[in-house]
Amino acid sequence: MKNKLLLVIAFAGFIFSANSQVMSKNAIGLRLGGGVHGSGAEISYQLGLGSTNRLEFDLGFSNHEYYQGFNLNGVYQWVMPIQDRFSWYVGPGVEVGSWDYKTSYYNWRGTTYTEYHDHGFFLGIGGQIGVEYTFQIPLQLSIDYRPTFFIMNGYDGNGFGGSAALSVRYLF
Repeated sequence: MKNKLLLVIAFAGFIFSANSQVMSKNAIGLRLGGGVHGSGAEISYQLGLGSTNRLEFDLGFSNHEYYQGFNLNGVYQWVMPIQDRFSWYVGPGVEVGSWDYKTSYYNWRGTTYTEYHDHGFFLGIGGQIGVEYTFQIPLQLSIDYRPTFFIMNGYDGNGFGGSAALSVRYLF
């Protein structure tokens, strides 16, 4: 088993080559389609930690007619090249935030009353996996998926959630 693991690691190193690196130390932009429980947008910041890893922090707000909330995500990522300027990344993360959900409707007399109202704080663990392309100008595009297992008070009693998103970031 140990020999097979070493062979896989050596093969992966050969495939990805030694020139894998995080293209820039920092990046800031938007993660669109992510947000609180997969809706809205997030402000996204990446901090390069070394040649192949980084931290990503995303802050999202959601304000709809029936739903309001915010979330903060932190993800540690390993970045691995596929081709020149095209990479994939994966890593574990944490999500924290709050939500408030309320529905109402008009009855036959035209008066409004609340049918359902719930709110809470949530905490989850999960990860992120995605692909990114870095242009020759300081611009990065990425597509990712972020699954989350809620440890505490997941929205609507759901213990699992996820969001897919397109991100646009400025590198500096």
